[in-house]
Order: sequence, then C-alpha cells, then structure tokens
Amino acid sequence: MKKNVMLIYLDNRDETATKVQKILTGWGCLIKTRLGIHDGVLDECTPTGLVFLELVGDTEKHKKLEHKLNLVKNVDARLIQLEI
Repeated sequence: MKKNVMLIYLDNRDETATKVQKILTGWGCLIKTRLGIHDGVLDECTPTGLVFLELVGDTEKHKKLEHKLNLVKNVDARLIQLEI
C-alpha cells in the first residue's frame, strides 16, 4: 500500500500562514489529516512552523499542490511517498 504525506515548513509565519491556508483550503479535498506545529504560545510564538498532511487521491494532484506551496516565499513543501 502506498501512502502520500506532505511536510510543509513555514518561515516568517506572520506573512506565509495566510497564503498557505488559502492554498490548503483550495485543495482541501485531497487532505485527510492536517496537523500544524510551532513552538511557543501566546506572546512567545515562534516565526516558524511545520504542517503535516496525510493526503488522499491522485499523486499527480499532490505534486501540483507541492508545487503551488513552494511558490510561496519562505515555504518549503515536500511530498513524501511511503510504501507500507
């Protein structure tokens, strides 16, 4: 069984998070699970973050999503294909 997941690293979250959110909303039907992680809370939030996605559907669409995300400055998205 093959499983596709994506890791998305965001730097400068104040500027990148809204852009990434908009993209993920547009491609939401491909996302089964989404987990966002960043250090700190309240007044001590960090400027970086990591988003984990469990994807469903067509791998070619996953690659297009990865490409769209990587067009955003300070975002590094990586599609990872696992063989289980």
